[in-house]
Amino acid sequence: MSAQGNSWTANWGLVPLRLVVGLVFIVHGGQKLFVFGLGGAAGFMAKVGIPWPFLAAVVVIAVEILGGLALILGLGTRLAAALLAIDMVVAILAVRLAAGFVGGYEFELTLLAASLSLALLGGGPVTVRQVFARRAQAAGHGASP
Repeated sequence: MSAQGNSWTANWGLVPLRLVVGLVFIVHGGQKLFVFGLGGAAGFMAKVGIPWPFLAAVVVIAVEILGGLALILGLGTRLAAALLAIDMVVAILAVRLAAGFVGGYEFELTLLAASLSLALLGGGPVTVRQVFARRAQAAGHGASP
């Protein structure tokens, strides 16, 4: 494979992962907020034994929606992904583990693995910040003195 091919895949390889995982977290956080409501999410968290359920619901909803958005944009990817990974560890241990792998925690485990990968690798070079920086740099080089 050529260096060009390697560069392209290295640049764009994390984008689909960031977009899909980010979208999944935004939708799940949005479901907790807009479908179940804060009270419903807190009630569920109390039922499964999460301490301070109202605070936990607020934190989980914020982490899922804002963290998902951060992944999509590639801003603060490592931190957002680490927080989302913690979210999935708690979901597995508190809610899904007893149900077993298939039909139990397989989905959360997949999101955990994806989040850990993004926490370790970062967002890659194709992020909103990098795109705007390249455009600004290109505009600066094209300007006359």
